[in-house]
Amino acid sequence: MARPESPTKERNLLGWWKALMPISRLLAISLAAPIIVLNAWAFSEIFGYFESLFVVIIIASLVSFLLNYPLSWLEKRGLRRAPAAILVFLVALLVLTAIGVTLVPLAIAQAQQLVARLPEWIDSGQQQLMMLNERVDTMGLPISLDGLITQINDRLKVELQTIAGQALNLALSVTVLTVVRLLDVLLTIISVLYLLQHGDEVWASLISWLPERIQQPFSRTLSRSFQNYFIGQIILATCMASGLTSIFLLLKVPFGLLFGLTIGVMALVPFGGSVGIALVTTLVALQDIGLALQVLAASLVVQQIIENLIAPRVLGSVTGLNPFWVFIAILTGVRVGGLLGVVVAVPTAVVIKEALEAIKTTQATQREPVAKVEEVVVETVRELPQKTISDGV
Repeated sequence: MARPESPTKERNLLGWWKALMPISRLLAISLAAPIIVLNAWAFSEIFGYFESLFVVIIIASLVSFLLNYPLSWLEKRGLRRAPAAILVFLVALLVLTAIGVTLVPLAIAQAQQLVARLPEWIDSGQQQLMMLNERVDTMGLPISLDGLITQINDRLKVELQTIAGQALNLALSVTVLTVVRLLDVLLTIISVLYLLQHGDEVWASLISWLPERIQQPFSRTLSRSFQNYFIGQIILATCMASGLTSIFLLLKVPFGLLFGLTIGVMALVPFGGSVGIALVTTLVALQDIGLALQVLAASLVVQQIIENLIAPRVLGSVTGLNPFWVFIAILTGVRVGGLLGVVVAVPTAVVIKEALEAIKTTQATQREPVAKVEEVVVETVRELPQKTISDGV
């Protein structure tokens, strides 16, 4: 059983900090900062060394965390945990296999075709800009697109081809199963199945290291932040991908399946959907500006419907974070953990926010009795002269 922390030690530490002069506090922070940076660097080096192991553990934990939602639903219907876990695992594996067999090969084939036709699209975009520049000159407007045309010819063509090639290589590297990657996939699958059956025991053993009074609040906060956030983002991304893919196919947009899935996958991350819409619109505009405007309008309509009608019902106020801090969390996640860091950045920031608010509430609760005692003492001191005078009379 964990021993509760002594409130005397907490008060002594807080009193020591308050007793320091501002210069002393600044000196303490400046001395602690290099130690914190050194620890962060050491952690990043350790993470880099055991990256594959950490990736397997984190992905398995996230997947089992999400699958625990239908698993709990089945348990409430009277099914035991072991067969319910196996049933949920098999259904999830079947769905992922169906997606991998049907959609993924088509998307990769379209990505290869896009990379092959990208130089042709860039030349088409350059010609459209030249025609637009001629119309602007004919109308006598003081606008010149010569610089933009030159940049497209010199830099943008190379940059777009490089980005497209890197994206295609990333997709191929993810789908092509080497021996090491196959081993990681098998370890992830086995870990998910084990965590579905014994996840509660593993989690209980982990949070037992925390002080007893914060074990349950921390567990509830982490579960609510991660589970609700990821389930909500998956639902929104699925709606975005399915809706835009259908519209792109109706509009006969080239590589409509690839573009719709790209926006949907990018919508898993906050602000990712808007970036994906801008990217797809730019690519389509290289071939046909009119079609690009239709793509932009349809994408914005679908995005607004999802964000204003579906998102409030699904997400509610899950994050409670200011968009600025969401952006900072994403940038930090990219720097620390790459793509995986982006995925877990926002719910981690939510947990930190909840922890800071809990600490603030606890400190305010502890100060209330002291404030009341101070008020009583002040009132007593004020009443002393009056009582002395009345007693003398």
